[in-house]
Amino acid sequence: MAEKLTAVKGMNDILPPESARWEWFEDKVRALMRRYAYANVRTPVVEPTALFVRGLGEVTDIVEKEMYSFTDSMNGDQLTLRPEATAGIVRAMVEHNALYNGPLRVWTMGAVFRHERPQKGRYRQFHQIDVEALGYCGPDVDAEQILMCRTLWHELGLVEGEDVRLEINSLGQAEERRQHREALIAHFEAHASVLDEDARRRLHSNPLRILDSKNPAMQAIVESAPQLMSFLGEASLAHLNAVRAILDAAGLAYRVNPRLVRGMDYYNLTVFEWVTDKLGSQGTVCGGGRYDGLFEQLGGKPTPAVGWGLGVERLLLLLEAVGPVIAPPVPDAYAVIPDAAALPVAMCTLQALRAAGVNVQMHAGTGEGRGSMKSQLKKADASGARHALIFGADELAQKLVAVKSLRDGSGQQVMQPLADVSGWAATLKPAHADFSES
Repeated sequence: MAEKLTAVKGMNDILPPESARWEWFEDKVRALMRRYAYANVRTPVVEPTALFVRGLGEVTDIVEKEMYSFTDSMNGDQLTLRPEATAGIVRAMVEHNALYNGPLRVWTMGAVFRHERPQKGRYRQFHQIDVEALGYCGPDVDAEQILMCRTLWHELGLVEGEDVRLEINSLGQAEERRQHREALIAHFEAHASVLDEDARRRLHSNPLRILDSKNPAMQAIVESAPQLMSFLGEASLAHLNAVRAILDAAGLAYRVNPRLVRGMDYYNLTVFEWVTDKLGSQGTVCGGGRYDGLFEQLGGKPTPAVGWGLGVERLLLLLEAVGPVIAPPVPDAYAVIPDAAALPVAMCTLQALRAAGVNVQMHAGTGEGRGSMKSQLKKADASGARHALIFGADELAQKLVAVKSLRDGSGQQVMQPLADVSGWAATLKPAHADFSES
């Protein structure tokens, strides 16, 4: 017997019925994007390594230790499995001059890869929803994207302020961050004896990331560190206040968190996170912000941009903890075919029903494997279908099919003509053809 192969650790299979939750969620996202006029884009999973080194920054955790990078054996190219989606989208916009006719609102959904220790809600292959508004400089679009997230939470059944909370901050502009950076370095150098190894390594390359430290021994010096808000100029503060004014008008509660930063180098001005305390240490559900400098870093023209990313696995864990139970989809009808001789007529009927929008599962098997009428009816009931379609010899002799109700408790059975499938197909469909919630 051949050796059994298993998936790569931290890269998980998604099988029924779990896959039904994914489909339900993805349908919600697609509908939301249409309502906000965001168009779908799809970029390669593999990109040049230089894209992420240049776009994310050489001293970020992602570039330093989390990327799946390799040398293409065919031509020696340095390639990387994408660790996030934004850089690839901007690369595509620059490469194809996609903003020639004006700004774009786009979104994508797909797998991303991080080489880190797998744990619940944090995997080596995971999936992201990524939303980007490209070419828009105003605070109105920043606020629109935050409110879009809020709408998604409501539609998923999450309670704002209880299951998810909003935190916002401003990273200002480059010169303001430079001044803050110098002040941070001076502050941490004055407390060098308290810094752990990771903080000492970041001190001169990326001191902003020290503010993210979870080391209890460093919390006092992190809390007393200079705040970027103190270095913001009039324009940066005006941008932040304009975002806040819209959120206030919409009645959206939030916390201004001066320690909220981003791991990538390309962010400026507005940054935000939706957080939860329902998932332990994996508290960030969605994060985003403005990144007006990334286009230039990747060889494009100066272009304002703002976006957010959401980890699908982590959000589904949150829904599992606090949200609605998502029932898997079930067929509208289950075809019971006791005799294989009835298959030609039965299968043509089922194709006509499917063409009319009815979801039908056919009982399959040969010889004794087909099972008796009784055993097939049991499987019809177990399938969750609302109706059983019985293609018995007596019914077929009259050019009829028996339609038996399975869910209303009546067990009512009616005869329908095979010659007019389109005339009765609609009676098999539920009032709302969507995944149900309980």
